[in-house]
Amino acid sequence: MKRAVSVSIGSSKRDKAVEIDLLGEQIRIERIGTDGDMEKAAQLYKELDGEVDAFGVGGADLGALVDGKFYPFHSVQPMVRFVDKTPVVDGGGLKNTLENKAPAFLDEMIGDYIEEKGCKVFITLGVDRWGLSKSFVEAGYETVFGDLMFALDIPIPIKTLGGLRLLAKVLIPIVTRFPFEWLYPTGEKQDERIPKYEKTYQWATVIAGDCHYVKRHMPDDMQGKVIVTNTTTPEDVKLFKSLGVKYLVTTTPVLDGRSFGTNMMEAALVAISGKARPLTWEEYGELLDQLDFQPQLQELN
Repeated sequence: MKRAVSVSIGSSKRDKAVEIDLLGEQIRIERIGTDGDMEKAAQLYKELDGEVDAFGVGGADLGALVDGKFYPFHSVQPMVRFVDKTPVVDGGGLKNTLENKAPAFLDEMIGDYIEEKGCKVFITLGVDRWGLSKSFVEAGYETVFGDLMFALDIPIPIKTLGGLRLLAKVLIPIVTRFPFEWLYPTGEKQDERIPKYEKTYQWATVIAGDCHYVKRHMPDDMQGKVIVTNTTTPEDVKLFKSLGVKYLVTTTPVLDGRSFGTNMMEAALVAISGKARPLTWEEYGELLDQLDFQPQLQELN
């Protein structure tokens, strides 16, 4: 049996393991959280290197891919310094292939509802999901990118892809040298919700992005909203429902009650490919077509 493991610096409360069949291959996919401890994660990678078929980097990114240029996160790269044999991926391949399908999926499934409410999307961190951001813009949505709000706590919305591209060019080389926990909630901080930027949340029909960012500043009133995200646990779904979210779209499949992160599903694809290396975007696309992976829609209210 193939085995793919996501070692995450996120909360261990979100750990999960399931065995699934992908293209006739039995594979065990497993998420192990280290509660914000990067060195513990590094030691897990070292311990499992060569023992599993693929690693996912969870709760962090090895870097940001913006408009074809890769910017490494210098505080995250040492976490995989001991990995020598097992291929390592952080979800970037699926963020730029699978997630691009989200706007077309929304149009097909709930297009009338979106049209009625207004084609307006708040993307919590556009640089983190360049493919998703670009696909919403190309689909004709009014957009607000919350990169300054969520990464740097600066309450300035970015409203164009050009503005996001300029921000990335100027700031990404600097912020990628910050400690990663300055930019993204890790460990127990992932369970904190501090309502903020309510005006922008209320303006949008769709709130899209990493689940931890979506939740982090989510207001108490989310009546009628559509959330596009991934890595949702049953607790996340319960929270969204209690706050009035109308529809939840997960860009990765729901397996045994939860959706796994793009890094986990990307590692699973690498494992079943048998190539012992990260795949190209074209190879991910071919596998996704064979598997017929599509976003999944849940009506919560």
